Amino acid sequence: MSKENLKFIDARINQLKEDGVYRKLPVNEGPCDNLITLNNKKVINLSSNNYLGLANHPRVKDAAKKAVDEYGAGAGSVRTIVGNQDLLEKLEALLAEFKEEEAVMLFQSGLNCNIGTIQAIADKGDLIISDALNHASIIDGVRLSKADKAVYKHNDMDDLKRILEEKRSDYNNVLIITDAVFSMDGDLAPLDDIVSIAKSYNALTYVDDAHGSGVLGKSGRGTIDHFGLHGEVDFIVGTLSKAIGVVGGYVATKHNVKEWLLHRARPLLFSTALPPAATAATIESVKMLMESESHTKKLWDNAKYFKEGLKDLGFDIGHSQTPITPVMIGEASKTMEFSKALLEEGVFVSGIVFPTVPKGTGRCRAMISASHTKENLDEAIEAFEKVGKSLGVI
Repeated sequence: MSKENLKFIDARINQLKEDGVYRKLPVNEGPCDNLITLNNKKVINLSSNNYLGLANHPRVKDAAKKAVDEYGAGAGSVRTIVGNQDLLEKLEALLAEFKEEEAVMLFQSGLNCNIGTIQAIADKGDLIISDALNHASIIDGVRLSKADKAVYKHNDMDDLKRILEEKRSDYNNVLIITDAVFSMDGDLAPLDDIVSIAKSYNALTYVDDAHGSGVLGKSGRGTIDHFGLHGEVDFIVGTLSKAIGVVGGYVATKHNVKEWLLHRARPLLFSTALPPAATAATIESVKMLMESESHTKKLWDNAKYFKEGLKDLGFDIGHSQTPITPVMIGEASKTMEFSKALLEEGVFVSGIVFPTVPKGTGRCRAMISASHTKENLDEAIEAFEKVGKSLGVI
């Protein structure tokens, strides 16, 4: 194929530039931490999901190094062929204990959890009811399923009940899916209400706790622990790439579901298992959380400090109930301009615009970590003040 045939791609890229949302990715030249080196410049990192600062923790790195020496660099195959190493089994058992659930099934990522699990458990003759603001990986997982689909208004329990009232009797199984923490706004799903409603209509519940695992609940056990719903949610998705600091995802569920997923979840059947270094590093991270609440307490202390600093300056930070701090800007081009100006001031905060969020709701999403010092946060707040005033945001 000649380049002439790909001119339509050039047109699309040019449109991004005209809209003011084109960007080139900066290059991080070291580990993900509170301070990172982007394009030869040391900056405060407010863009990662490394909530607890474990991605560069010495204990976690040492565990990864030892695993490479003992197990090699890769798993060698999918789990159903030869890639089911004992490290994976150990991690699943540890996560089940940590999450206080029956069983855990590991996947290569949180996205793989959703695209693999949803299509495996919801079939023709079933109905999936999904929150309007669910993550893209949930949307993709729902699309892959043969089940019918319905969407309820964000966190609107009356709308959820309306759909169940109208449709429940027409289907075999009904699966209610929601994020636990919504990653763009930082708000929580009312899981206690959702579980209660699901029971009333004999429906199943599926909760993606990617941004709650390691953040909410005792020692970061997650949003299910926060609401006291252990054993009440049928499918709980968590990631190992955010607060845990490594890579991968998992579904906490019942033993029979785990057995079924090993036979029907396509990412498990057609993609190589997690590498030993990642698995061992994750085991160490989870052990650290089980040993102490110090990491989560530091995270929340930092988050409260930063949010209060921005609110005092007059920024609109939405209705976040978590360390996720969206600084609302509005217009996409201005959002990207704000993010670029912050970087020039030594603070890296990614601009989030359409299609990740609806048009007109662009924001610079600040992600707070336990690894940040108060000095880091003070410098970041000062940069926000300077840029906010220069661009007329405050």
